[in-house]
Amino acid sequence: MSRTLYLLRHGQTRYNAEQRLQGRCNSDLTAKGEAQAIAMGVRLREQLHDPAQWTIYASPLGRARQTAEFVCQQLGLDSERIIWDERLVELGMGEWESCRVPDLLADHPTLDISQPDWYLQAPAGEDFQSIQRRAQNWLMDPAIAERAIIVSHGLLGAMLRGVYADLDYATTWSQDLPQDAFFKLSGGHIERIAC
Repeated sequence: MSRTLYLLRHGQTRYNAEQRLQGRCNSDLTAKGEAQAIAMGVRLREQLHDPAQWTIYASPLGRARQTAEFVCQQLGLDSERIIWDERLVELGMGEWESCRVPDLLADHPTLDISQPDWYLQAPAGEDFQSIQRRAQNWLMDPAIAERAIIVSHGLLGAMLRGVYADLDYATTWSQDLPQDAFFKLSGGHIERIAC
């Protein structure tokens, strides 16, 4: 694959700060999340020779929308350029969406959140094969630009990196999910870029 991709996770949200699972539901960026989004845009601007030559794709969920718009501002690009792509939404967490993690642990004492794939146990949630298919479909889509900036989510971002680098199951789910860094995917390699 000859593409170069920059993969960003949205900034901190109110739900992140409250230890709530979001999945497909949404909460706004906190002040810290807005600052993280701006910092990602500033750092990304330092990486790109000509931002206008890059295509921006983003999850249509509100927190990714907000982040993508802040990033565009820092790159000097009109947010009308953003391509909203449903394939980039977060893992669906079914009945656990908007639940606080401490409450889940109290209600499910056998739940082991030290396992990085514990999210997949959510009743009526999206399964591994589904999120993997979405990531593969997006990465293999010939319509995706050769130079792309992606604003997505923690778990979907980990899956995109896992598919890109052909990581095994355990390694895919054990990856870092930062909101103060992003990743460059190029030439089969993944580079973490701190903000």
